[in-house]
Amino acid sequence: MRTEPKSAPAQTERGELLLRVDDLNVRTAHRTLVHDFTLHMAHGERIGLIGESGSGKSMTTTALLGLLPNGVTADGSVEIDGYAGNLLEAPESDLMKLRGNDVAMVFQEPLTALNPLMRAGAQVAEIILQHRLAPNKAEANRRAVEMLDAVHLPDPAQAARAYPHQLSGGQRQRVMLAMALANDPALLLCDEPTTALDVTVQRQVLDLILELVRERGTGLLFITHDLAVVANMCTRVLVMNQGVVVEEGTTEDVFTRPQHPYTRGLLAASDLDAVDEHGRLFTVATAQAYVPPSGGSAPEPPVERATPPVEQAHASAALSEAQPSVDTEDPEPVMRVTDLVRTYTRGRTSLFAPAPQVHALKGISFEVPAGGRLGVVGESGSGKSTLLRILAGLDQPTSGSAVVAGNEVRGAKEAQLRALRQNLQIVFQDPMGSLDPRMTVEQIISEPLLVPGRGESAADRTRMVAKMLEAVGLPASSAARFPHQFSGGQRQRISIARALICRPQVVVADEPVSALDVSVRAQVLNLLADLVDEYGLTLVFVSHDLNVVRHLCDSVIVMQSGEIVEAGDTETVYRDPQHPYTKRLIESSLTLRQELAQSA
Repeated sequence: MRTEPKSAPAQTERGELLLRVDDLNVRTAHRTLVHDFTLHMAHGERIGLIGESGSGKSMTTTALLGLLPNGVTADGSVEIDGYAGNLLEAPESDLMKLRGNDVAMVFQEPLTALNPLMRAGAQVAEIILQHRLAPNKAEANRRAVEMLDAVHLPDPAQAARAYPHQLSGGQRQRVMLAMALANDPALLLCDEPTTALDVTVQRQVLDLILELVRERGTGLLFITHDLAVVANMCTRVLVMNQGVVVEEGTTEDVFTRPQHPYTRGLLAASDLDAVDEHGRLFTVATAQAYVPPSGGSAPEPPVERATPPVEQAHASAALSEAQPSVDTEDPEPVMRVTDLVRTYTRGRTSLFAPAPQVHALKGISFEVPAGGRLGVVGESGSGKSTLLRILAGLDQPTSGSAVVAGNEVRGAKEAQLRALRQNLQIVFQDPMGSLDPRMTVEQIISEPLLVPGRGESAADRTRMVAKMLEAVGLPASSAARFPHQFSGGQRQRISIARALICRPQVVVADEPVSALDVSVRAQVLNLLADLVDEYGLTLVFVSHDLNVVRHLCDSVIVMQSGEIVEAGDTETVYRDPQHPYTKRLIESSLTLRQELAQSA
């Protein structure tokens, strides 16, 4: 966390403020989404706006820009330095001049915010031309290349000629940042700008935003659910819950001495270095016992998980029935990967040149013992997804061997793959995308039981679904409902129930909490850990969040460009990384305690 002047003093004069928001209300015809939001921001100040999904963060920022959707209205007062009048009452012509000139925004997903039919440089130049900051198109294009250079794109002239799909996620976000800062706005709004990025790219983009707003004296309103990012970027913070600001103050005060129970709950759920007496992550509901980090405290070593507490006994009872025992004396690993190679051949780009090849996996080997928890860490393009597809029997290796629960994947026939998929189940990243919206929860969870060879009756399946819903903390009445009637965290619980209904030996979790709010993330991680313990499951957990892997997994492999560059016991790898890539991943990873400790 940065140690600079913390906030606009209360006595700041109206003319010294960059942004003045008083009693902002955002409403639909049926309810109020944001209640009496007030914010006074000084020039150059960096403020974090934090809260979970549905808290009103995005509605507040779109109201400031006059971009509310149809049927949503705003009242109150929004004033910005340099414009005489209330922005909520300003004509659209005035707002169009202000957007991109005085106020600019960086969105969460650059691929949807950028025009796919325009080159990157042309999109930056268009902003400059629209606000008449260049006399002609040639000058605007020259300045666009300068802006792409300012956001540290490696070859700005080449990047200017590229289309968005030809750039990586981090490069696209840099183009968005160049567009936002092209006209040197006084206020920059960032709405979750690094959520979809790899950990090292996230750190680079955050450092770049911080560098640019400092150089230009730009005010920053940073919207996120990631408290560690706020601790890194902002000097003041506002906490929103259900459309109301429940707490505000300097970042250090709010994060080390929270006054509101909701703030304490968010901090507790965000802090993966803190666990309760049972070794479980804190949630908003259990945060009373949480002790916030002091500004100078160093991260504490993770506590080993213990037996699930009494309140988890219902899950234990529900899962014990018909559970195969794990033979701890059997040395045979549940999963053995040996010299696994996967090479893809792309389509020809030339009549004479050979078809290009992509080496997705380059001879990787590892083993996972029964009951083990393996974390697979790596950035985009490292080969994680290819590995998962092969382990699940959805793809065939070019060479090498992958034996999962006694089933060899290479060359397996469909009947053999069916047995493999009964023993290995996947929990996907996006629960809404992996659940059929036209099926009831009972149909979704019982679907893995419908394969040939299983003998359960309809009554058996209904009974098993009810037990699984109980095990994942959902009422049995949920069985008759549809996915859209549940929250994101509840949908992920349904995905976990579906994965475990057929009693697999191995569960592969592919980024299962990256799309969830921090409080829901803690609940789902606790649930996964408890179920793995109760079932005696083998867990393969794939994530770009190193802190989650450190909490949940006992061993880890680090992948880069289709190779395993480091492997071993999780704590050993994290405390003493040997490979430069592993060191860079760990150094780039943001944790709340580390960011607060840096301010001391």
